[in-house]
Amino acid sequence: MWLIARRTFAGEWSRLLATVFAMLLSVGLMSGTLHFALRAQAAVSGSDAAEYARADVLVLPAVPGSGPEADGDAPAGEPAAAGRRDGGIGPARVAAVSGVAAAAGDASVPVTVVGTGGTSVVPPAGGGTSLRPWIADPRLNAYDLVAGRAPAADGEVAVIRHVAEAGDLAVGSTATLLLAQETRKVTVVGVVTVEGLGTVTSGDVVLAPPETVRRAAGLPEGVWRSLWVKAAPGVTATALRDTLRSSLAAGPFSVLTAADVRAEESGELAGMGVSLGGAVGMLAIGGVFVGLFVVSNTFGALVRQRTRQLALLAAIGARPRQIKRLVRLEALAVGVVASAGGVPVGYGISQVLTWLLARDGLDVSAGETRFGWVAVAVPFVLGVLTAQLAVRRPARRAAGVAPIEALRSAAADTAGRARGRLLGALGVFALSWIGFGPAMGIAAAEPPGVDRTMGIMIMTLLGAMLCVSALAMLAPFFAGPLGGLVGRLAVLVSGEPGRLARATITRNPTRVSSAAASLMLGVMMVVSMGSLASSVRDRFLEAGDAAVTADHVIIGAGGIPLPSDVAALAARVPGVTAAVGLTRTYADVVPPAREGNGGAGESPAGKGGGGAGEPSAAKESGEAGEPVAGEEGETPAALEVVGASRIEPVLRFGGRPWEPKPGEIALSSSAMEARGVRVGERITLRGPSGEATLTVAHRYHDPSHLIADQALVHSSVATALDRDAPTTAVFVRGTASAAALERAVAEVPVARVQDRPSYVREAAGSMLRGLDLIHGFVGMALLISLFGMATTISLGVSERTREFGMLGAVGTTMRQIRSIVRWEAATVVLLGVLLGTGAGVGTMALLDGFTGSSFIRVAVPPWLLVLVVGAAVLVTFATTALPARRAAAVPVLDATKA
Repeated sequence: MWLIARRTFAGEWSRLLATVFAMLLSVGLMSGTLHFALRAQAAVSGSDAAEYARADVLVLPAVPGSGPEADGDAPAGEPAAAGRRDGGIGPARVAAVSGVAAAAGDASVPVTVVGTGGTSVVPPAGGGTSLRPWIADPRLNAYDLVAGRAPAADGEVAVIRHVAEAGDLAVGSTATLLLAQETRKVTVVGVVTVEGLGTVTSGDVVLAPPETVRRAAGLPEGVWRSLWVKAAPGVTATALRDTLRSSLAAGPFSVLTAADVRAEESGELAGMGVSLGGAVGMLAIGGVFVGLFVVSNTFGALVRQRTRQLALLAAIGARPRQIKRLVRLEALAVGVVASAGGVPVGYGISQVLTWLLARDGLDVSAGETRFGWVAVAVPFVLGVLTAQLAVRRPARRAAGVAPIEALRSAAADTAGRARGRLLGALGVFALSWIGFGPAMGIAAAEPPGVDRTMGIMIMTLLGAMLCVSALAMLAPFFAGPLGGLVGRLAVLVSGEPGRLARATITRNPTRVSSAAASLMLGVMMVVSMGSLASSVRDRFLEAGDAAVTADHVIIGAGGIPLPSDVAALAARVPGVTAAVGLTRTYADVVPPAREGNGGAGESPAGKGGGGAGEPSAAKESGEAGEPVAGEEGETPAALEVVGASRIEPVLRFGGRPWEPKPGEIALSSSAMEARGVRVGERITLRGPSGEATLTVAHRYHDPSHLIADQALVHSSVATALDRDAPTTAVFVRGTASAAALERAVAEVPVARVQDRPSYVREAAGSMLRGLDLIHGFVGMALLISLFGMATTISLGVSERTREFGMLGAVGTTMRQIRSIVRWEAATVVLLGVLLGTGAGVGTMALLDGFTGSSFIRVAVPPWLLVLVVGAAVLVTFATTALPARRAAAVPVLDATKA
């Protein structure tokens, strides 16, 4: 059987070439996804260096209900905490405790570094950039100078190596630091590494003299957010931790060993890397699914083409198991060749994925590309197994060929096969509820929000792909009537060749439907994803244009936050009547059982916030839409809070007019419904820098979901919650020109002035950045499906060598034979596009029904259909030209032999 399989592969290799390429791309998707996942995990967790590497114990401000101590590690009565909020502790208090050899204060302030040429430095994925103090004590300082010296004066900084490389900075260079409150020019006097690496687990660091950092953090003299502690000789980290917990029991502090904090941070980032790789892997499943279609259809066509040969093998004594083995050996040859080529292609696909995500602000290029046996062997084996899985059905069909088939000139669908096809399709339709069922469950159980929509979308697409598989099984029932309609048109246009094409299509619809199946799946994915992107973009543009009434908007290039003083700079421009800066942060809605910890604007010691690279616990605890916890110990619900001093001059929201006031909060309709809150009630928010108890004074709706989708407060309240809350945009109203505003903010390198339409387009585009990655996978799936369609059509033409030769013998010209082939190809394109478009529209209808989102509309852009049909027609005509010419040129005697 191996000799027969090898001979078949050698004889059919030219017609199998497109299938090998399609399979190669499928393996490339699997390989590229695996390489990207490994690289992403290395980028977010591979740099496990810690700035506190030489410390034994860390004293951190407490965040109730989180961290290792909340899991039972803390002794009874100890406050459970692990977050990083503004502390109120000085090193002298800890240094006096027995067993402490050294203590130093630390604070982390969010900062954006703008390097040479005005290019901002993007931190590694999963991290941020923070301004931190240079620790002078060598017992605690883990920063190793590789160039220059330590910062000693205000205006001097040392940067970690990644910042120096990404920002093209060297000793003596001038850099710009964008803080939440101001823009500062600094001189780079040193470049450092930590444990030999160019980044730390939390991202990038910029080091400045301690007093500079303390003032930037807004801390009183001698007070720091956290402390690094070195144990005295002979004192273990665990013993010192317990001693400090007893000494600081009265304060809102969390005392942890540095090893525990390091393990927790590394574990969180490793999980982020796995999640990121998993999300990309879900997208790759579509391409692999199409690859399965292609290989299955190709070998199905091969089995039909070789029916007489297989029947003769059965007649001379070949057992069904041997015939199955023959087909599987042929698939093994295809799988090995395609996998060998797909593994190196995967490295290129991984680079493309990295580039696409970097455009969206998620840079994983710091991770090294892996070349180990896992990165090579796993996709190779998966490719071979995929090929074997794809030929299971063709192999069973081959084993069922009866010896009597050797006497027939062509195979046709029997009534039994039709019944089996129908029952199989019904079974696959039932199987599609693996996706649709969970989608309905998510829609019923989860509150409205991004997570709910994404979960529904993924499960619905899974169910839709299974439905398309069922449609592919039913395609022969559609191919006959559709072929008859195309044949009538062919008769009107081409005469006798059209009549022959019609007869061929209606006589064997299976051949046409198998060629259309791969195209159908690709079209479904393109139509559904293209329609989704188009409807979301159009809705964002429409709603954003209605919500923004400002004449100009100042934003940071690439989504970089702006200093809060940009609004003041813009307000001084002649002709400006309003300049409103919007800040954005996340805050926990404190459960009712824990209220009373602070009042509006209150920011006592121990209720402060973390800095760059330290996301607030509110943001980490969940997405908006979670109900407020009412039981002790439940995780507080996160709320996205936007701060502004004014609203009406620059923005228009649904509901009655309302202006932010200190002590009040406005909640969106969806946020109020999700939390069961009513106007007039009081809620307590806990932000990174403090707590505030506010009165719910207004209910509104942001139609754009771009500006303030959940909560609005006065800017003073936002500052109390998070002193380092970034300014996302400054909305300007008045007659001032864009040029005048640009001159006013010229000292902020990343500031960009846009008119209202440009801002709305960019804001909508920022919400769709992740779709670039989806479009890449969908395009790859369409390419794979086109390869599969080309192979099946080519095999179908080759299958009819005798038929075309005999037509030539009775006087049919080469041009007429090519016309017959092209009319059949037109039927393939029409069938694939019609069924694929119908499946895509059905998918969009299900998404619309399950999510209930106004951003999802069941409408297919005309340009998308033109693009898909045009690509299918070009590929079809290109791949049928050569086989049709060869078939028409077959001598009569050779045709008779065949």
